[in-house]
Amino acid sequence: MNIKTVRYFVGKMLQVEAALLALPLIVSFIYQESHTQKLAYAGTILMLLVIGSLLSFKKPEPLKIMARDGVVTVALSWILLSFFGGLPFVFTGEIPNVVDAFFETASGLTTTGSSIIPDLSVLAHSSLFWRSFTHLVGGMGVLVFALAILPSHGSESVQLMRAEVPGPVFGKLVSKLAHTAQILYMIYLAMTSVLVIILVVFQVPLFDALLLAFGTAGTGGFGINNAGFSIYANPAAVEWIIGVGMMLFGINFNLYYFILLGAVKDVIKDEEMRTYVGIVLSFTMIIFTVLTITQTALGVPIRSVFFTVSSIITTTGYSTVDFGLWGVFPHALLLLLMFIGGCAGSTAGGIKVSRVIVYFKSAIAELKRMGQPRRVFVPTMNGKPIDNKMEKSIANYLIVYVLFFLVLLLCVSFEAGDFTTAFSSVAATFNNIGPGLGQVGPTSNFSMYSDFNTFVLSIGMIAGRLEIYPIIMLFSPTTMKAFTRRR
Repeated sequence: MNIKTVRYFVGKMLQVEAALLALPLIVSFIYQESHTQKLAYAGTILMLLVIGSLLSFKKPEPLKIMARDGVVTVALSWILLSFFGGLPFVFTGEIPNVVDAFFETASGLTTTGSSIIPDLSVLAHSSLFWRSFTHLVGGMGVLVFALAILPSHGSESVQLMRAEVPGPVFGKLVSKLAHTAQILYMIYLAMTSVLVIILVVFQVPLFDALLLAFGTAGTGGFGINNAGFSIYANPAAVEWIIGVGMMLFGINFNLYYFILLGAVKDVIKDEEMRTYVGIVLSFTMIIFTVLTITQTALGVPIRSVFFTVSSIITTTGYSTVDFGLWGVFPHALLLLLMFIGGCAGSTAGGIKVSRVIVYFKSAIAELKRMGQPRRVFVPTMNGKPIDNKMEKSIANYLIVYVLFFLVLLLCVSFEAGDFTTAFSSVAATFNNIGPGLGQVGPTSNFSMYSDFNTFVLSIGMIAGRLEIYPIIMLFSPTTMKAFTRRR
């Protein structure tokens, strides 16, 4: 492994975070916040610039990054960005515990939305902004953002983008990778801007509209006040707008590019997108029907059910009702949505709809082979055969996913008061959802856990966002040996 190359790219990423932290610093000046608040962000920026410059001062020649280097660079970058991004909370005293601050920032960058803050009123405007802004940056990918704005490193950058973009398959939209990153971010930011404008039109204050749009676009879902949407002039409209917005940001962004090219028919035919939309609509109707029949006293409107389903499947984590009161069957459906997640190539987390389709079709094909062993059954996706290599890769991912999930569950189970809380804590963080069930439900938070499990769940969030392999590779004995070896 090329440590010099890893060091160089990590240093560049720390410099990018320093630039991003300038925005909450500007917010602190706009709202005339205390000197402590301003110094917290200014001090962190200075620290990142110094460390980043030291790490990236000398550019390796030749600058060559292999697959393993890219995977380790991405994993290490996300951990360090989460650590340094949490320092302003520590310096201001808003989150005095470093591990809690790491959890909060990791939750933001991974667009999880889980929080250890019981009272949001303790956060200044600048901290509220930074907390939600991490959703916007982390949604499409921190390194994808860097590739979009930094000078291109040519084909070497493919290894970085491949390690960070979620989904079973990575592909470039155009020949140059930097242009692909720029196209994705242009679409991403354009959709976010439209969402901000719509919210402002419906009388949501600009600051709140920005933060809600950041959380929706990144499918993160950090709360921005203790009262939810009820403080706005038209909360029902805001609920519909955010609900539809979450659903749209859970779709593969490559499809939006194809729409711009005029290939609308190809988008409509996309099997993953159609399955995803079908799941959202069918689960909404099933849960609403069950609630109407069994719990009419709750009076949950269909918009709130749609909002919850959209929030859970896209792993956003916004909540407008306490779905912890909905009963066992709706809970089972919501847990299923937590694992399914959104589409590959979107800002959503989870296993991804495309993988679920492959698992289902592969299982059907295997059953057919057992009944008719002489016939050849090849599962297809979008009318094309799924090759054995991809089928095996996706199957292996599920095995690793389950094993990693079980390790996290065993760690958390020592402290959780009941199995529902333990299981949903891991499901909510590992799948980058936000709220869980039980003691970590939509009206609660994760402050109950010790520093150890707070750190474990933080790593779980990053592992879930990067789809496990980069974190495993980073902490593997081979990588540890490479870092500790004298050079």
